[in-house]
Amino acid sequence: MPSIIGEAPVFLEMLEHVSRAAPLSKPVLVVGERGTGKELIASRLHFLSGRWESRIVKVNCAALTESILESELFGHEAGSFTGATRTHAGHFEQADGGTLVLDELATVSLRMQEKILRVIEYGEIQRVGGSETHHVDVRIVGSTNADLRGLAAAGKFREDLLDRLAFDVITVPPLRERTEDILTLANAFAINMASELRRALFPGFGPRASSALLKYDWPGNVRELKNAVERSVYRSPDDGAMINDIAFDPFDSPYSPSGTAPTRAAAQERRRAPLLPADLTQRVADFEQELLEAAMGRAKYNQRLAADLLGLSYDQLRGKLRKYDIRRSAESADD
Repeated sequence: MPSIIGEAPVFLEMLEHVSRAAPLSKPVLVVGERGTGKELIASRLHFLSGRWESRIVKVNCAALTESILESELFGHEAGSFTGATRTHAGHFEQADGGTLVLDELATVSLRMQEKILRVIEYGEIQRVGGSETHHVDVRIVGSTNADLRGLAAAGKFREDLLDRLAFDVITVPPLRERTEDILTLANAFAINMASELRRALFPGFGPRASSALLKYDWPGNVRELKNAVERSVYRSPDDGAMINDIAFDPFDSPYSPSGTAPTRAAAQERRRAPLLPADLTQRVADFEQELLEAAMGRAKYNQRLAADLLGLSYDQLRGKLRKYDIRRSAESADD
């Protein structure tokens, strides 16, 4: 079974959900933002089930045209179309007794959705160009980052298929809700990259890099974190030096072609012109309190993580929490 790294409470709660759903043979939907690891969760559902000794077949529905997808899923008979020189067993037959993962499910046409619905309801398929009915025992796991309920309401996804697929829905949390896991994941990716580069060891991330990793909101989630960490390790000129800078944006360069969109970092740095006159002392105090409350919220009230987010020591953070009488934060767990 593929390894999964994470100890954040919200992530462990999701894994417990997976463990409860895995033994069933009913369809399950795995939903979440891009890059959250939905494919790993789909695999975990299979390998924790009684079907683990049978095949798990994964299909990226968005990568295939409707006609090719139909042939790949349901198979075809020899001579059913130009180039079909022999009978082909589709993914449903190949996954018989096991699990079929339909990734990018929202891209499937309405006609194909109807055929998939029939398999769920009756366990029957017909190959393209054939008339014989084949019975299959397949557990379907759908995977998507789309709003299927919204698509169903708009008539772009069959409501009856959604009802069948959504016996249960497992939602994979985004990385920004797993702050506790960011540095653990980053270190694992960095160690693997150092090994791939045949380096003797990974010396670790410096305070500046660790703080940057924690402050970033990771719109691309774990996949983006993996790319950024591996890119930073490979670009590091000194094998034995700690990583102090994170290469978040591979396009970031002073020589980028003109007319390109501003980098994410540049967009975040833009600020509105301040309103004057102003009470500077009060403005600074208000801003400091706002940052403290935002950091504590982002860190789920873990004071050590909040201190890292703000570039403070643990004692400095606690002093500022007392200064602004942020009671809920000051009373929260330290670890």
